[in-house]
Amino acid sequence: MSKGKRYEEPKLNMKKVFAVIIAVIVLIMCVVMLQGILSKDDKQGKVVSKDYFAAYDNNKWGIIDSNGDTVIPPSYAEMIIVPNSKSDVFLCTYDVDYTNNTYKTKVLNSKNEEIFLNFEKVEAIASTDENSNLYYDTSALKVQKTGKYGLIDFSGKELLPCEYDNIVALNGIQGIFKIVKDGKCGIANNEGKIYIPAQYEDVTNLGKEKSKGFVVKEAGKYGVVDSNNKVLLEIKYDGIEKIEAESYYVVLQGAKQVVVKNDGTEVLNGNYDKIVSILKNAENGVIYQKANKCGVMKLDGTVVLKPEYENLKEGKSGNIIAKQNGKYGIIDLQGNTKLDFKYQTLAYNEKANMYIAEDEQYNNVILDDELQVKQEGYLIELNETKGYIELRQNDEYKYYNFKFEEQKPSSIFTNNTLFVSKNNGKYGFVDKDGKVVVDYIYDDVTNQNMYGYAGVKKDGKWGAVNKDGSLVQVPTYELEDYLKVDFIGGWHLGKDLNMNYYKK
Repeated sequence: MSKGKRYEEPKLNMKKVFAVIIAVIVLIMCVVMLQGILSKDDKQGKVVSKDYFAAYDNNKWGIIDSNGDTVIPPSYAEMIIVPNSKSDVFLCTYDVDYTNNTYKTKVLNSKNEEIFLNFEKVEAIASTDENSNLYYDTSALKVQKTGKYGLIDFSGKELLPCEYDNIVALNGIQGIFKIVKDGKCGIANNEGKIYIPAQYEDVTNLGKEKSKGFVVKEAGKYGVVDSNNKVLLEIKYDGIEKIEAESYYVVLQGAKQVVVKNDGTEVLNGNYDKIVSILKNAENGVIYQKANKCGVMKLDGTVVLKPEYENLKEGKSGNIIAKQNGKYGIIDLQGNTKLDFKYQTLAYNEKANMYIAEDEQYNNVILDDELQVKQEGYLIELNETKGYIELRQNDEYKYYNFKFEEQKPSSIFTNNTLFVSKNNGKYGFVDKDGKVVVDYIYDDVTNQNMYGYAGVKKDGKWGAVNKDGSLVQVPTYELEDYLKVDFIGGWHLGKDLNMNYYKK
């Protein structure tokens, strides 16, 4: 067969050849550089493509990565802190003297090399959210030099110089710290921006966002300033309660709680023991407490709901979640029952615009904003970011969007290779096309996590499979009293979810 003229050209165009060669070299260099960026374990804690976790084995602590590989062998008596799972900056505590309350710290990277050696101490900055869950700031570290504190990021870049007496996180608001200098307090964020200079006796957050302002103390009196240190409420009160409301504050005058406007005008000083909250529409009044019972009072002092409820909390505007005789239901501001008092717990999720209740059998009941029951089952997750809820119904996992429309798991977990399937009372896994990948041999399973692993249960014990469905941990672990079952390779999530560690 003739090859044709294409293969019979007598000469090559050398300029084109050189151009192609140069282009190929440049492309190779780019690929190599990109691989270096994605895989480099930088000594200064640069973000890498793996996640890292504290690991516990044989009463010692170490580090594993998201492949389940050991990064630092378990050899430390104290837990190693991983403040940012995507950065290979691991904080180790050693030589702990509990009698004198002294200890030493050092920081390691994924090569088990000590980093940030120019500081006396390097510490993660711990805080708690509104539900008292512990977390660490993922952008900044607290460092000490010559007895003073500052902030660095995870690459070692200085955010705040080491000139402060202390730096502490404020609970209930993320990324905001109290800074203390020469006995005075101010506010900075985790990027090193100073919102309020260190000039007050004390300072704390008013709400979950810096836009709500900050409570400051000066000369024994309290007021509110914004993040530009502009006074929102005059510094003249005996206290400011952490109650969020638009243009209104709950202040202390002596031991008495009083509602004032931001111009200081007193609007409510009524017959109550305590103000619990101000309703979203403040004209509807406040939830108050008297003789350990809750009611609703307007700002003019008119009682809307008598104090005869064990607890009151606002749901969607106009609806009040109430507790009576140990059970939760919903009433309106006229005291009419809109949802019977029959639930063990009841909460409103504003972002999802739904109510989540729990009955006596620990079954979750999901209601829309019209208080219509839309779904029932065991609530596994409400994901505000992706906009879905996961329920376990009749021993199967089901997914619904916030309109309560059932969703295919493959439309939510687009990167997953395994999807839970049930047949004849047993569990297995299928791929996104429904083809069986793991046979139906298990008594229970978990969803595949973001690292490709899924838990499998057989004969009362748990193990794990990887993204291909291959067994990487023979069912060995008894995890019945664990709140969450999750695996990375042969390591399973520890019992204390706040600590976020894996163990064998």
